[in-house]
Amino acid sequence: MQHLHADIDHFRQRGTLYLSAPEAAELVRRHGLGRCMSAIADNIRADFLRWTDFDKTARVASHSRDGVIELMPVADAQRYSFKYVNGHPGNTRFGLSTVMAFGVLADVDTGAPLLLSELTLTTALRTAAMSALAAQTLARPDSRVMALIGNGAQSEFQALAFQHLVGITALRLFDVDGAATAKLVANLECSGLHITVCPSTADAVRDADIVTTVTADKAMALILTPDMIEPGMHLNAVGGDCPGKTELHGDILDAAAVFVEYEPQSRIEGEIQHQPADFPVTELWQVLRGERSGRTAADLVTVFDSVGFALEDFSALRFMFDTAMALGLGERITLIPQLEDPKNLYAMLAAPRHAAAPAPAVRLAA
Repeated sequence: MQHLHADIDHFRQRGTLYLSAPEAAELVRRHGLGRCMSAIADNIRADFLRWTDFDKTARVASHSRDGVIELMPVADAQRYSFKYVNGHPGNTRFGLSTVMAFGVLADVDTGAPLLLSELTLTTALRTAAMSALAAQTLARPDSRVMALIGNGAQSEFQALAFQHLVGITALRLFDVDGAATAKLVANLECSGLHITVCPSTADAVRDADIVTTVTADKAMALILTPDMIEPGMHLNAVGGDCPGKTELHGDILDAAAVFVEYEPQSRIEGEIQHQPADFPVTELWQVLRGERSGRTAADLVTVFDSVGFALEDFSALRFMFDTAMALGLGERITLIPQLEDPKNLYAMLAAPRHAAAPAPAVRLAA
């Protein structure tokens, strides 16, 4: 509580901390990418372990022909956060990212916005951290080979999170866009991962311990089919994250143990959106708290039906706020009026006290 009071003191004295995209990138460079993802995963684990402390809701989505814009709120008794995020697969035609986001972390007692932050880069970090945390919990402990299907903007983060947090040493890659795969290979050149570029999804997943699917098309696709699945695989299904968008054949789900973040949201947006209402799933927090079983046999196929949940962004924003404060990054902005009399908002419209006196009127000769 003392820490939270200090946050409010900082806000009253200096305003909201603003973390821009370039400064978020600088934060990651200074702290280290692996350390950032590990710390965010630790925050997610800690917050999932106190799952019942949070006021939760499925995200509010506005769908259009070309994409979706969503708001993702969550709160506990001390802090509130939300994320604004879009998903527009065609954005690269306009030089824009498929996913763009920003978020706010606020004090619950006062409503004061403590942090306004970019969340495009941070979402990639937290999605990868969440994937790795689920794999730590559900995959076979000896997993070393991962197939990565979809080599776009999220792929490097997924690969490095699984390397640093799960122990993956080899990657098998496939994307219908060869340029995306070439980009991924170039970016991971110095990672130490053993990388194999494969001619098809089937070739990539063969003999893999973990399969991560992170494709972008807003469609009901069949990226993985039952004939590709081997006993003991862990499937990290990331790409299916809105209504009408999936990556796995339904028969895969029927034969596997399926785990989700927040069931009410996953029923609408996840791989399970086309399954019957009574299709059995387990929320991951229940496994982390020891209330439900995770992997029960070495040959069990496990599926993490990942759609992204607001609590993960809450965890990530906590990390970004604390780390930015520790590193002295970000700038203070007056997002909210600073008033001598909080009841006199109209006073903002008065001329500033330090304003120069108006110049005397000069009458021009006719």
